[in-house]
Amino acid sequence: MRKPAEAPGPVLVVDDDPNHLKVLTGLLRLEGLECLAAGGVDAALPIVEREPLALVITDLVMPGRSGLDLLAHCRERRPALPVILVSGQGDVESAVAAMKRGAYDFITKPVDEDELLAVVRKALAEARKDGELVSAYFEPARGGFPDVVGSSPALAKILETVARVGPTDATVFISGETGVGKEMIVKALHAASPRRNRPLVKLNCAAIPETLAESELFGHERGAFTGAATAKPGRFELADHGTLFLDEIGEMPLPLQAKLLGVLQDRAFERVGGVATIRVDVRVIAATNRDLAADVKAGRFRADLFYRLNVVPIHVPPLRERREDVAPLAAAFLARFARRHGKGPLHILPEAVACLVRYDWPGNIRELENAVERMVLMADGDAIGPGLLPAEIVGGAAAAGGHGTLREKCGGILEVSERQMILEALEKTGQNRTRAAELLGIGRRTLQNKIRAYGI
Repeated sequence: MRKPAEAPGPVLVVDDDPNHLKVLTGLLRLEGLECLAAGGVDAALPIVEREPLALVITDLVMPGRSGLDLLAHCRERRPALPVILVSGQGDVESAVAAMKRGAYDFITKPVDEDELLAVVRKALAEARKDGELVSAYFEPARGGFPDVVGSSPALAKILETVARVGPTDATVFISGETGVGKEMIVKALHAASPRRNRPLVKLNCAAIPETLAESELFGHERGAFTGAATAKPGRFELADHGTLFLDEIGEMPLPLQAKLLGVLQDRAFERVGGVATIRVDVRVIAATNRDLAADVKAGRFRADLFYRLNVVPIHVPPLRERREDVAPLAAAFLARFARRHGKGPLHILPEAVACLVRYDWPGNIRELENAVERMVLMADGDAIGPGLLPAEIVGGAAAAGGHGTLREKCGGILEVSERQMILEALEKTGQNRTRAAELLGIGRRTLQNKIRAYGI
């Protein structure tokens, strides 16, 4: 039995021969892929427009419009969508024409199963990379705006800025330590903008080799360099009419910084090895964990690019400076990992919450996320106490607090966090106190007492 393939969306198969259409879709479904079928280009076009497709496989010669017509439509409307052409003719001229027009690959009939699946797997792997969306620590809220987890004044101030600038096209520059949730703010900005239904594309500038950085950003034409077997759009093209997130912008090589500045000013560029000017409508958001102002003074980052990016600055404080967010984040992670690992409803005991709140979290939200997942995996019952916390967290919390009990060390932070958790449980259960108590892992009477104590 094959291992199910992973795809960022369904695969559309287009063929006027019903039998061949059935064979291809059946083969792909055995591979574990979701498939959509169309008997011609006219039937395929609406699917291309409305569905979040990962791949198109189309016959070349069909009555009416051909596979090349469908390819041209996809290249114009969705340049990141790979298209594989299939033809019984198998002539070299058709293959050359298809590749010149941007086809991902060309396969002849009768289709070899192994060949097709190899090409499909490769295309989907590249599609996942090209269409990579930022991850975020939030759950979708009503109205499409992210309900960001946390209750600290610092986070509230950030979200106020997001609400103001999100609906605009202003360039936003986000700074903060690694793991503080900068990507969360990026997705909140995108969700608050008119571009929310268009792509949100990420490029991690620190993860791309310098020799490939320009190609990743602006794309390349076939034959532009060794290994460029096909033309490929860059991240700017993929993000057209959407948002481009340039993460770790401080790691971008100086020569590429100059080219990026030109694109930000003109909204136009050429692919590597190309001569045609490509114009895009892209909103740019950049982020870094470096002190770019210091890098500018040291000559490591262009001053003109820094000022061009730093239109709306947002600084995300480390988790140790917004401890009110720890307990709500821990509760959100707890629910997520309990579902993922097939555990029943879990709750964190107050003593463990106190440890989490008091710890300084040098790895910020990422470290908290990993700690909660470990707690879920190690839990035998439905309650998580301090004994399941990593030793460095318990020790770090105690060292930070000095003398006194953990509850005393946390002051009012624990109570604020507990109140927030109760409010969220009541909202999720439609104010049903019995169900909210079950969700929190406490008795109904205990919940009623806390509701009275907190004035909810």
